[in-house]
Amino acid sequence: MHPFVALQLRVRPVGAAALAAALLVVASGAVPSAQAGDAARHTSSLIRLEAEYVASIAGIPIGRGNWIIELSDDAYSAAASGTTTGIVRFFTGGRGTGTARGTISAGQPMPTAYGATLSYDRKIDDVRMTLTSGNVTDYVVEPPLPPMPDRIPVTDADRRGVLDPMTSMLNRVGGSGDPVSPEACNRKVAVFDGRVRYDLHSEFRRMETVKADRGYEGPAAVCAVYFTPIAGYVPDRPAIKFLVTLRDAEVWLAPIVGTRVVVPFRFSMPTPLGIGLLRATEFVSIAQPSLQPHPIAKTQ
Repeated sequence: MHPFVALQLRVRPVGAAALAAALLVVASGAVPSAQAGDAARHTSSLIRLEAEYVASIAGIPIGRGNWIIELSDDAYSAAASGTTTGIVRFFTGGRGTGTARGTISAGQPMPTAYGATLSYDRKIDDVRMTLTSGNVTDYVVEPPLPPMPDRIPVTDADRRGVLDPMTSMLNRVGGSGDPVSPEACNRKVAVFDGRVRYDLHSEFRRMETVKADRGYEGPAAVCAVYFTPIAGYVPDRPAIKFLVTLRDAEVWLAPIVGTRVVVPFRFSMPTPLGIGLLRATEFVSIAQPSLQPHPIAKTQ
């Protein structure tokens, strides 16, 4: 997820199927829609990540998903989907999809549109947002948050200077050295998911070596991830208290080869049912032919 959609969805009371779908949408992907694909067709430079993930809780497989990211000189798109499997799917199926697209500004992804749909227990959760320069200009959520007197209200200021959950997972590391480094972890992002405004803060823990069944093999930066709610939440909710005090969530960042962008290869966090784990089984970077240099995304 950034720790990401999993953290986002655990803020609300969801069942095992929803948690499984959340773990997948968090760092998964599907074939981009035509609309999403158009965002990365403006220039001749294009680098694409095709990744597949499996999710488990307490070592028991609960789902799978895939994630596709396209980066060009001046735009990006990302699309994800996941579904529950095994015994979880038998009792209560869950499926999630998500898309994001935007431009590249000063080397960093800047979202213009985001959408996510999660279906579980015969319920559907849907979010649609449009953004300009980091500010949410329009959004629709179904179902809306029920009114509660102790909920911290979301103000206009809370919807400014933010990223959507999926774009927040795309981290371009500055400098000219190896992007897979401790610097990749030292990051704080403001996120708005359509209902809740929160901060995600990551800190470096260690370096590890990862190997996908197909694709990337090499170093990964392991980051501790911390969640701080800002608005749209109920302070006394047990899930919120759990997330605020959580110190055992980790994300392993690996590169989109040929770029300075790192994204989650693996994510783990404790849950009431055991350790929730999302890991990549395929992580393949594909460079499209280009007639010109790739000044923004390409590794120096």
